[in-house]
Parts: sequence; C-alpha cells; structure tokens
Amino acid sequence: MKNSYVVLLLIFILTSVQAQKNKFNLLIGTYTNSCESKGIYTYDFDTNTGGFNLKNTTDNVVNPSYLAVSKNNNYVYSVNENGPESTVSSFGYNASSGKLSLINKRSSKGADPCYIINDDKNVIVANYSGGNISVFGKNSDGSISEAKQVVQHFGKGINVQRQEGPHVHMVHFSPDRKFILSNDLGTDKVYSYQYNPNAANEILKIKDSISVKSGSGPRHLTFSNDGKFVYLLQELDGALTVFSYSNGILKKIEETTILAKDFKGTISSADIHISPDEKFLYATNRGEANTISIFKILKNGKLLSKGQISTLGKGPRNFAIDPTGKFLLVAHQYTNDVVIFKRNVTTGALTYTGKRIALCSPVCLVFTKN
Repeated sequence: MKNSYVVLLLIFILTSVQAQKNKFNLLIGTYTNSCESKGIYTYDFDTNTGGFNLKNTTDNVVNPSYLAVSKNNNYVYSVNENGPESTVSSFGYNASSGKLSLINKRSSKGADPCYIINDDKNVIVANYSGGNISVFGKNSDGSISEAKQVVQHFGKGINVQRQEGPHVHMVHFSPDRKFILSNDLGTDKVYSYQYNPNAANEILKIKDSISVKSGSGPRHLTFSNDGKFVYLLQELDGALTVFSYSNGILKKIEETTILAKDFKGTISSADIHISPDEKFLYATNRGEANTISIFKILKNGKLLSKGQISTLGKGPRNFAIDPTGKFLLVAHQYTNDVVIFKRNVTTGALTYTGKRIALCSPVCLVFTKN
C-alpha cells in the first residue's frame, strides 16, 4: 500500500513539473488613453492548449506600449509613450506571481518612444517623434540612470505627411551584440551603430547606413539566428527587403512584398518575426488589409510567399510566437483583443483556435519564463 502512495506521489510530481514546463508568462503592453487599461498585464499561457489566465496587472502606468525583459527575468523595462512628456520605466518583476513593481522612471529624451531593448549594461530606446535614440545605464538594483547618450537623426523623406522629419522606429541588437541597427521611417534609412556597452558616453558609434526605396518607410526588422540575414519591413509601401549582413554592413539581396496581388487599399505594415525553427517568416499589415503574411525561408535566405490570412481583428500591431513555436498571437490595437492562432510547424499555416484575450488596446506581446 505504501509503495502505491509513493508511485502516485511521483506521478503527481512528474505531471506537475511537465505541466509547468508547458507554461510561460505572457506580458502585454497597452495604450491607456483610448479605453480602460491598467497598463501592463501578465497572463499565464499554456503552450499545450493555447489557454490563458490573468495573473497580475500594473496600476496607472501610462501607455506602456513596448516592453523589454532583462536576461535574468528579474526586471521589465517599458516606454511610456506620451508625446513630449514621454518617459522610460523600470519595474521589478516577480515571474512566479506576474507582479510588476515600479522601481523608477526617466525622461525618454525624445517624444513618443516606440521600441525598447536591454542587456546587462544598458536600456536603449527608439524615440519616434523625437527622431532619436536614447541610451540609459542600468544600476545593480534594476533601476535606470539618466540618459548617457542621445543620438539624433536628421533628414526627411518624400511622404510629406509621414516623413516630414526623422522617425526612429526601432533599435535591434545584432546576434553577436557588437552592433545595434536602427530603422528610421522618416529618412528611409537603416543605421548601423557599433555598440560599446561599457563606454561612459559614446555607447553608440555610427558604422554605416543604407538607404531603401524613397517613401517606403522602414519600420521593423529581424535577424536570422546565425546573423547572416536581415529582413526589413517597410510600413508605407508593404515592401519586405532581404539583406545579407556582416560586421555591421547590410547588402540588399532581394525585395518582395507582404501585399496580396489584388490588394488596392491603404497600407500600414506593422510587425515581423521568424518562427523558432527558422523555417518561416511572418509579417502583419494593418490599414484596410488586417492580414498576416506567411513566407517560407529558403536556404539562401530568400523568401517564398505562402499567402496571407486575416488576423480576425483591426489594427494587428504586434504579434508573438510562443517559445515552442506552436502558437502565434496577434495584438489588435483597435478591436481590443489578442487573437490566438495555432501554427502548423511543418507548413507554417495558421488556424484560429477560437480563443481571444479581450484587452484594451494591446500593443506589445512578450513571452517570459514563469
């Protein structure tokens, strides 16, 4: 009888451990000025079922539209997109409970920060309306210092409504962390900066820049894991450009589009990510399309279109693929939900699970360990 209890106990423990392995935290950053939102939400996400449960929320955090999590999973950094009053915030993060506790915040040193990254030394922010990049030091308690460096972009593009000046839309580490790439929607350029994490003030030093098609508006990019290719999504014309990459230098090798052949409406490309197995690339289009495009990645880094599907909402801003690659989640800024798709790991195809997270103006999705 005693042995039976031991066996049952072991089965229970193993089952619990296995169940925990299938769970990740899902952090969601939102806009708080268009509907009722508390800021950042933490959900428990099950990669076996696509199910979710709300774990925790912040309170009265203004427009935490983009988030970054520290490598040790103890801190979360957010932009607070609020025009000239914009800030950058640091939070202590208890992954077990999902609770976020504000540590401190600093001026973003540029209006409307829209992207944020971090490593052990620095927090780096792209300021869209400010047209600049701000670099903040990290303290041992997770707090951020005053800005150590502000890199201002200059210039404009041919689209008088959207490109009247520089609009830095992203900062992104190269896989080897030796460079940071930055897309500027306003100047139709991608800038490459040498990254010196321990420098006192010149943390970013310009290495190169490359121009893309005038009026295309580079928005987001992603690297292949081996660092040999960069995929750049242009917001204003739906172009998707493939570059070879080496030591901070980009060279264009192909350009395709995320648009369906018969699409005639307003274009507003948004986000781009590669599946964990590196076999497929996905990119969203807002505007009048509200679609996600699927591409197979070929061995030479080029892309083969597998078509588009509806994201089943309006304003597919950000999306994320869970760490197992089984699910793809799309955040809809205007229909106030996150739609959960099942991903076929063999074909790349997406199928609606019937599950949605109802949430005010979700903008950023980040998976973390729980």
